[in-house]
Amino acid sequence: MFFILLLIFVLIPVVELNVLIEVASAIGSWTTVGLVLFTAVVGVSLVRSQGLSTLMTVQQKLARGEAPGQEIVEGMMLAAAGVLLLIPGFVTDFIGLILLTPFTRAPIAKFLYKRMQLRMVTHGGFKAGFGPGQGPFGQSGPFGGQNPFEQNGNTFDGDFERKDEQSRSHHIEQNKSDNDIIDVEPLDPKDDKK
Repeated sequence: MFFILLLIFVLIPVVELNVLIEVASAIGSWTTVGLVLFTAVVGVSLVRSQGLSTLMTVQQKLARGEAPGQEIVEGMMLAAAGVLLLIPGFVTDFIGLILLTPFTRAPIAKFLYKRMQLRMVTHGGFKAGFGPGQGPFGQSGPFGGQNPFEQNGNTFDGDFERKDEQSRSHHIEQNKSDNDIIDVEPLDPKDDKK
């Protein structure tokens, strides 16, 4: 993980600066700045149109009852492409354009989606950042290792009718243990006016 962070935060800016200096020396500094701004504006507009197209495809698949897994991966790739196109530089712009173009984005998204499916099948799901077998709520989960559907504690059960119906009756049961049941009889309508 450290190597990836080092690559992102140190190596990529160094490469970007080197390419920017070479391009500026070949075509001029102001032309290079204009070209960087132009790629950012065009890239963001392309990300927007491609994103809307992907969103419509997701909605169509959902309407047909299909899972839009690959399209969701493409949407994440479009978001990454938008960020890469906004970062000043030609190397990140090139990577962003690869992620943006449907001809290259679709096969990459298909590969990533198949890989994620394989990981879910072989490892039983994603466990990123929580350690082996540990969920986001701790080692035992949000219910402290208990089944949330077990009825070991107090159980409250009740029936009711609305006020505008004939009579206001309530029936409440409280089951503190298996032997203790409290039953409350319906209220008289005349008691309600007090």
